[in-house]
Amino acid sequence: MCYANTMARQETPTLKDIARTTGVSIMTVSRVLRGAPKVSPEKRELVLKEARRIGYQPDPHLMRMMQAVRGRKQKHLRAVIAVIREHVPQDGLLGASYQYVPVEDIRRRAHGHGYGVEEFFLGRDGLTPRRLQKILHARGIEGVIVSPQSMQLPCSRLDYSPFASVTFGYAMSSPALHMCAGNMTLGIQTAAEQLQARGYRRIGVAVTRWIVNRSQFGYSGGLFHWQQGLPEQNRVPLLLFPNNDISQGFEPFARWMSDHRPDALITFDTHVPGWLRRLGLRFPEDIGYVVHDWTPRMNGFAGIYQQRDHLAAAAVDLVVTQLSQHEHGIPEVPRQIMIPPRWVDGPSIRAA
Repeated sequence: MCYANTMARQETPTLKDIARTTGVSIMTVSRVLRGAPKVSPEKRELVLKEARRIGYQPDPHLMRMMQAVRGRKQKHLRAVIAVIREHVPQDGLLGASYQYVPVEDIRRRAHGHGYGVEEFFLGRDGLTPRRLQKILHARGIEGVIVSPQSMQLPCSRLDYSPFASVTFGYAMSSPALHMCAGNMTLGIQTAAEQLQARGYRRIGVAVTRWIVNRSQFGYSGGLFHWQQGLPEQNRVPLLLFPNNDISQGFEPFARWMSDHRPDALITFDTHVPGWLRRLGLRFPEDIGYVVHDWTPRMNGFAGIYQQRDHLAAAAVDLVVTQLSQHEHGIPEVPRQIMIPPRWVDGPSIRAA
C-alpha cells in the first residue's frame, strides 16, 4: 500500500516535469502559471500547453504559502494595474459634484497583492484609446480597472482582448466587462426608511441622468419601489437635472420645489444647499437634507455612503483573480459585485 501511494505521488505532474519537457527553467514555469508578467508570449504558450497536456494541477495550499513567502521577501512590486480614467471636460462630469473611486484606495489593495497602480486619463494631453493601447502593451500591463467619467466613453473604444479587466458602475455597458458597483436601489430605500422614521413624508430625489444611468436605474427604481407603499399624495416625482453641470439647474429645481413641495431631499452636496437658502428654506428646520453620495468630508450632512474603499478592493481582487487564472478579454459571463451602501446620520435631518 505504501509503495502504491509512493508511485501515485511520483506520477503527479510537477513544475519540474513541465520545465524538463519544454526546456525552460522551473522559475519561468512558476512565473507563467501564477500569471506573472515579463514572460515572452511564446514561452507562456509553450508552458501552458504542456501543463494542459500532462494535466498539471497546482496545490492550493502550496500556492498560498508561496504567495506569503514572496510577499515577505519582495522588495519591489512585480507588476502594474492600470486605472483608466476619462478627461472630457465638456461633459460636465469632472467637477466637485461627482465622486469616483479614489486611486489611493485602489493602490492600497493592489499593493497588498504585490501590484503597483498607474493612472491614465483618456483625453488628457492627447491620450487616445489607440495610443493608450500601445503604452499598455509596451509596458507589459495586463490588468486594467476602468472608471468611466464621461458621456462619450472613450474607454469603450479600447481593445480589451489582451487584458484582465473590470469596470466601476454600469456607465459602460459595451463591452460588458466584470463590474463592481454600489447598490443604490438599496441606498435609496434605506435613506427613505430613515427619513420616514424621523417623520418625513414627502421625500424627493434630485440627481442627473448620468447618475441614474451609472447606477443602472438604482435611484429611480429604488424611489419607485419605495413609493408604491405610500399614499399617492406623498409620492414626489424624481427630478432629473437637465444638465450634468449642476450649477445650471436652479430654475428647474425651483419649479420642482414649488410644484411638489417635498419635506426631505436626497440630492447633491453642491449648489442645492445654496438654492434652498435662496428659497427661504433651512435644514433641518424646514426641510430634511440627505447627500446621495456621501463621503467622510461631508460631515455636516446625513448621507448614503457608498463605501468606495470596498469597491476598490473588489475591483482589484477581480483583476488579480483573472490574472492568476490566465483569463483575458471580454468575459462570456461578466461577474457583477454589488457593495451595499451605509446610512450615515447627520445634522441636516431631524434627530431620530
